[in-house]
Amino acid sequence: MPNMTLSLPEDTYRIVKNHKEIRWSEIARRAIEDYAKKIALMNEITAQSELTEDDSMAIDKKIKSGVQQRYTSDAASITGSESE
Repeated sequence: MPNMTLSLPEDTYRIVKNHKEIRWSEIARRAIEDYAKKIALMNEITAQSELTEDDSMAIDKKIKSGVQQRYTSDAASITGSESE
C-alpha cells in the first residue's frame, strides 16, 4: 500500500500527539477512501450527463435564488416584516 504524508495545523497536531492510543493513520485512510469513493461515484454519474457547465450553472443560480427567497420569506414572517 502506498504511503502519504499529511500536514496538520499545530493545534490539531498537539491533540493527535497527545492521543497515541488512537490509530490516526487508519482514521485518515478511511476518511480519504470514503471521500475518494464519493468522487468516483460523482464522476461515474456525470460522465453520462448531457448537461453542459453553463446548464449546471443556470440550475445552480435558480436553486440559490429559490433558497434565498424561501429564507427571506421565513425571516420576514419571524420578524413580522412583510417587505420582500
